Amino acid sequence: MFQMPSTAPEGIRLTVIPNRSHAAVGVMGVTTLLQLVPSPKKEESAQALKHADVFMQRHAIIRAEVQRVLKGSKGKNVEPYARYLAEALNGEYGEAYSTPPITLWLAGDAQSVSGEIVPDTGICNVIVNPSSPVVAIDGETQVTAWHELSTNPEKYGITFEQIQSARVPFEIYFDITVDDARQIFHDRNVKGVAVSKNLSMSMDQRDLATQIARRLVDTVKVEQDGKYRPLRELVEFRERQLTRSTGAIVTLSALRDLVLSSIHGRKGIGMSATDTAGEALPGGVSSNQMKEELLPILTVLLDRLYPHLTGETVVSSPAVLAGLGVAVHRSVSWSTEGPALTRQDLIDLVDSVQWARDVRFWDGIAGNVSKTGALSFGGGTKIHGSRVADALLDPDSANGRKIRGWN
Repeated sequence: MFQMPSTAPEGIRLTVIPNRSHAAVGVMGVTTLLQLVPSPKKEESAQALKHADVFMQRHAIIRAEVQRVLKGSKGKNVEPYARYLAEALNGEYGEAYSTPPITLWLAGDAQSVSGEIVPDTGICNVIVNPSSPVVAIDGETQVTAWHELSTNPEKYGITFEQIQSARVPFEIYFDITVDDARQIFHDRNVKGVAVSKNLSMSMDQRDLATQIARRLVDTVKVEQDGKYRPLRELVEFRERQLTRSTGAIVTLSALRDLVLSSIHGRKGIGMSATDTAGEALPGGVSSNQMKEELLPILTVLLDRLYPHLTGETVVSSPAVLAGLGVAVHRSVSWSTEGPALTRQDLIDLVDSVQWARDVRFWDGIAGNVSKTGALSFGGGTKIHGSRVADALLDPDSANGRKIRGWN
């Protein structure tokens, strides 16, 4: 017969490195995470809780003390997050993907904590007491997404074996009060500053519009003071608006507006704040074909417009660039917005316009007269972008004649 130990260390073992007296970091398998932290979606289901065991019911009560509900934007993000994780597991992103460490709170006692496994490293084993709930203070959307994948891996095009081999970083807090846990939740969700949409988009290399905009600034060269300079040296990448101190002549977000409406036509004017990575492309055209057609056209267009970008003109306005994109869209093979334009037609339309930032040409089209009598670009890209497009494409209309100084 086996000799049974007097105090068997039952529970889940985590190998961690302490970074504070009551906190440690480590890496665990996803299947271990799913055993430690129940599905938040199930814990918010009255029907599921009704038939749950006492451990899950207790866990749900403690979770409610330190977490918000999944309803709303948090819940809506679970499925996209699950798709992202599945695509990463399938190797679609290579090494260009990341998930933040999940922040856990051990709301009870550990069964045991070992001494150092390797001398002078602090590495040790923590055995989590089976009766001690573990709650995700931060990273709960990721936890819920992993539960979704494990419940229905086929839906997301992966296998359970892929989930079984996946590992996630985590940090865990123990021997702290529920008030401490609430404070950590607060600090994680309030103290951080959200990245601006413009900077975020400029970093998204899966977004086709961002890819093309970046290719443009990397390939187009402009003549300045008798020398050719890469356009990238004159582009503002981080801010949505130009400031005199930077020396930039256009923002990357405005160039992305140009690309979006060049791809999608008028529909693209309303997509400036949208992450279009993974979006269906119009007409079943591949992204490579779009790049091959758009890059030469947009290169010629920017070269033509460059002298106007450097002065007091309307060209750098997102609304104007979006409107220009609608005209460019008429020249691509997948456009369903007619009539079609040749490249020369496009150049003729652009060359006939008065681009000076003057209310005589652009009031009510690219912007409106301010209280000081100057032209203000307030009012939104969507409204003004459509007006710019109409005026560009119809030279004989009232606004078409106005922006050309023919009135």
